[in-house]
Amino acid sequence: ATYSEGTYVGNFKDGKPNQGTLTYSDGGEYVGSFNDGEPNGQGTLTYSDGGEYVGEFQNGVYGGKGTWISRVGCKLVGEFKNGKSNGQVTWSLADGRKYVGEFKNGNPDGQGTWTFADGEIYVGDIQDELPNGQGTLIYPNGRKYVGGFKNAKFHGQGKDLLDGGEYVGEFKNGKPHGQGILTVFDEQKYDGSSDEGKYVGEFKDGKYNGQGTWTFSDGGKY
Repeated sequence: ATYSEGTYVGNFKDGKPNQGTLTYSDGGEYVGSFNDGEPNGQGTLTYSDGGEYVGEFQNGVYGGKGTWISRVGCKLVGEFKNGKSNGQVTWSLADGRKYVGEFKNGNPDGQGTWTFADGEIYVGDIQDELPNGQGTLIYPNGRKYVGGFKNAKFHGQGKDLLDGGEYVGEFKNGKPHGQGILTVFDEQKYDGSSDEGKYVGEFKDGKYNGQGTWTFSDGGKY
């Protein structure tokens, strides 16, 4: 049978496609179950550009559990609603990144884990695909940050465990900014430190700025 969407070959029920293959006019193809003439139930949709979706359909679009693979190798596995990824989904990207967590309306949003190609791992709040809210970022070299994020940058209250030291306090745009405490255990390992000891005071754009107190490891104080 020929329709405006393309050509259908298969079984009919009440005069409408029920189980078969619909070849679209643009070269794409759907193979699976139909209900009231639309893809419903289990099926496979292959796009003309080589992309593919295998899983459940509702009212003609992705709905339920399924797997979507793009022509360039990106892969979504999990829950779909109204044609978009919604719920718990695993997203593997061609550049090596991987996201496991909540999706809303086709985008990572909610609680999730990002694993980046360089080995960094983020676990926490996600909004508009990016770390936003409270979370933890772990680096391959052992560095660990726990605290607030805004558009993937440290922001708000946080704790940055560094190689040779730690900073606890306020951040803005990824850098210490505001009130904080910097403890330096090994000046040779912590960039920006001048002495081993503890600084309590004000920061601006990642540097000491304003009022503060340095207590040195030898007992001296400034």
